[in-house]
Amino acid sequence: MCPILFHIENGIAYITLNRPDKLNAFNRDMALLLQARLDEAASLHEVRCVYLTGAGKGFCAGQDLAEVADPEGPGMQKILSEHYNPIITRIRHMPKPVVAAVNGVAAGAGANIALACDVVVAARSASFVQAFSKIGLIPDSGGTYLLPRLVGWQKASALMMLGEKLSADEAERIGMLYKVMDDAGFAEESKNIAATLAKLPTRALAYIKHALNLSATNHLEAQLQLEDEYQQKAAATNDFKEGVKSFLEKRVPAFKGY
Repeated sequence: MCPILFHIENGIAYITLNRPDKLNAFNRDMALLLQARLDEAASLHEVRCVYLTGAGKGFCAGQDLAEVADPEGPGMQKILSEHYNPIITRIRHMPKPVVAAVNGVAAGAGANIALACDVVVAARSASFVQAFSKIGLIPDSGGTYLLPRLVGWQKASALMMLGEKLSADEAERIGMLYKVMDDAGFAEESKNIAATLAKLPTRALAYIKHALNLSATNHLEAQLQLEDEYQQKAAATNDFKEGVKSFLEKRVPAFKGY
């Protein structure tokens, strides 16, 4: 069974974590293949949005602990430096929006990979848990960076230390994700979000993403300068010209992604 499913349709690269018998927990093969598929999605002009989800009942249960316990396994240092850190970096630097469609439990690294995506939606039955402290570890995969910026210091600290499971509804309430959807319509509704993003001006979305990445460390004056720089780049695209033209002509724009 291939641990990552991948196909492209209507401008969307669909990536499915595919170890359903392990709730899509990561092993080395899965982590390296996910990186390769993210690189492929980034390089293809036809791809204008990435949709990441899990097969079966779970989104991702984090790291497969059997691999950690294996004396012949990659070891914790490799797991972070060669598996998770490159995945988070690829998602945050992907020049296209990434939708995380959290269809079930998202635990440990699985939760933080979801939080690294640009638009996070969840089925109502899904849950999130910073499971690290339960086995004597700290949150990785960008968790200590991302979570406090989403929900605030105190909430993030408690969730990480206590390792409590958070329902999708509660995650939405505290600002951890964009939207919760009923299970019955989750696949269709979440794919509709990806379809909407795939029809928008791709370069403008990339500039928004880059600006958000830098806003976490920039002071106001630096961010204003960055907005000026990116706005000039956005204004030079064909999609900006099409957006203005379609507005004046009172019609739906036909963006091409450049």
